[in-house]
Amino acid sequence: MNTGVRYNGALLHGGLLRRLYHRWSLKLLLSELLAKRWMEPAIPFLLMWGLIAYFAAVTPNYASFANASALGRQFADMGFVVMAMGLVVISGGIDLSVGAVFAFANLTALMLLQMFHLPVPVVIVGTLLAGGMVGAINGYLVGYLKSRPFLTTLVTLIILRAVVDLLSQRYSVPLAMGSDRSWLWAYLGRGLALWTVPSNLMMLAVVGLVGHIMLSRSRPGWHLTALGSSRKAARHAGIAVERTLFFTYVMSGLLAAAGGLFYAARLSSTGSDTGAGWEVNALTAVVLGGVSLSGGRGTVARMLIGAVIVFVLVNGLVRMGLPGPMTSTALGALLLVAVGIDMKWAKNRLKTIQKIYLNPTVVELRPAPSTAADSGTPYAENDRLRDSREIGLDCVEGPEDVILDREDRLYCGTRDGLILRFSGPDFSTREVFARIGGRPLGMAFDREDNLIICVGGMGLYGVKPDGTVYKLTDETNRSWFKLNDDARLRLADDLDIAPDGKIYFSEATIRYEMHSWHLDGMEGRANGRMICFDPATGKTQTLIKDICFPNGVCTAHDGQSILFASTWLCSIFRYWIAGPKKGQIETLIDNLPGYPDNINRASDGSYWLAMVGIRSPAFDLAMRNPGFRLRMVKQVPPDEWILPGINNGCVVKFTEQGEVVESLWDPGGRKHATLTSMREHKGKLYLGGLENNRIGCIDLPGADPDWNGCDSYWGKPEVARDL
Repeated sequence: MNTGVRYNGALLHGGLLRRLYHRWSLKLLLSELLAKRWMEPAIPFLLMWGLIAYFAAVTPNYASFANASALGRQFADMGFVVMAMGLVVISGGIDLSVGAVFAFANLTALMLLQMFHLPVPVVIVGTLLAGGMVGAINGYLVGYLKSRPFLTTLVTLIILRAVVDLLSQRYSVPLAMGSDRSWLWAYLGRGLALWTVPSNLMMLAVVGLVGHIMLSRSRPGWHLTALGSSRKAARHAGIAVERTLFFTYVMSGLLAAAGGLFYAARLSSTGSDTGAGWEVNALTAVVLGGVSLSGGRGTVARMLIGAVIVFVLVNGLVRMGLPGPMTSTALGALLLVAVGIDMKWAKNRLKTIQKIYLNPTVVELRPAPSTAADSGTPYAENDRLRDSREIGLDCVEGPEDVILDREDRLYCGTRDGLILRFSGPDFSTREVFARIGGRPLGMAFDREDNLIICVGGMGLYGVKPDGTVYKLTDETNRSWFKLNDDARLRLADDLDIAPDGKIYFSEATIRYEMHSWHLDGMEGRANGRMICFDPATGKTQTLIKDICFPNGVCTAHDGQSILFASTWLCSIFRYWIAGPKKGQIETLIDNLPGYPDNINRASDGSYWLAMVGIRSPAFDLAMRNPGFRLRMVKQVPPDEWILPGINNGCVVKFTEQGEVVESLWDPGGRKHATLTSMREHKGKLYLGGLENNRIGCIDLPGADPDWNGCDSYWGKPEVARDL
């Protein structure tokens, strides 16, 4: 359900064109496009297709099916060598021996087949083992003996070249006269897969897919990338640096040997010039594809893009009649240009994203209700929170949410990833209940007394009564038509649990991370959503998209609907989850004088609402002027930005019908600035705040002294009968 227009449009005024300009900004589209990881090789990708289009235009029959099939068969051999080089470069090294390993594998395959007449499967295994052995030697020298990759692989190149030259000359006659009529050998060299695709090209695609999965989805791949980024940091993180380097060079040898194997099956010939210069071509392809020479950045797809560029360029120049030296010169020049473009693009792309990613929109709210002490409104300022008792003074850091269990123990999260529990007389006993990591935000107890927690940057987690931490979900269904990948949960904020056990929670923004959530306020866009996780099925589903910073979530007393706050729109909405209105959304409270945060039940059937900041005419004016906010963020230090007033703690009480009946204030925020949560429990109200160093507690005259949240949701626990 897309409700962005409903939430924003109902509260926006002014020119339609102005609103549309800021809502559907081309700069917004460009910023999200540039932020995609697959945009990093954008320039090589365009260059690849440009070269193909050029040679197709100037070369007769270049785009024909027969020529494309022949080119694909030749390209596959080079593709394996490029992947061999690319893996080592990502690890922060270099392998100058890939061309020599290719030639050595080609010679090994022909000798095993033509001279020793071994079965083709044995030839395949023997050839790959030969390449893997060379890679193991390189890996042992580089990984365990700490020799320099450039010199080590250069020596390997020289030795292998000498071996190939000697053996080729000595056994040239037997190799030339030998023949093999094995259908498998013929299929490897000249067969077709899927009716039209050359068999070696299909095998390259399969290996490339496996390599992509390993690099991006497996622990060894993550270790390899981490190694290239910083070996020191990788070692401190517990990664086996020597072993990872060793197996990287082994894989390089295996891939180069695979290319040599297919080359032998295709041409059945060898010579001193086989694979000569391929190490330079492979390195050029790797850099052209966007694999960083400094290591730590690259994908299989980028390697193959670079391989296509080099292959098409060399093949095209040869067809145009350019001599070998000219082709080598062109490749060298291209390599120099590629290195320069790679560095400039990587540097300026991030700078460009930083400059254009923030895209403020128009948010025009009606004039805020008066909060003056003599205004006579339910929002009139008072000092009812000023005399609150302090719990855990200077022992907590930013208790964003607080909650109590059936045994009257008080829980809160802290900015350093802990869940603290206070118990005993006056809550004087403090203990670490669980270590979550991330930033614990909203909390709720389920029917089994598990503490369910929204963890900023991580997702939805649970803590069992014995303190065991477990994950519920960290992703939801992906939107098909969004450039921004919204499958991962970036800022799960607050939650509540319905009578059927389903967990409804808000994700405040999908464009910003936990550390930069305040920029979402400067933007004012509908970047958030409401999500449901069903423990019974383990499925997570996005219910409502395009909400303007959804925050506090509370299940209504009758369990038929969910109340949630839209912070930047200063409003409370109701989403029906049961009954005749199921699936409908309605506005419950509009135009609050502050920015709403958590919502929780009250003992008399009403609800408590925390307001993390108070509106001001200056900030309301800034929200009506996106250009002003953009200039402010770019030109003014963050501590001088115009922001809502966060130095007045405020809690509001409202009824089921959305009528505000009273408010509680701490003018000046002497004890409770930036109030983000409150919980009623047995006649008292407990207060938490995002920036506070304490938990507050005040008495609620007239409140039910036996009421608590757990019983309100799940009923009183059964009492065992005396036997």
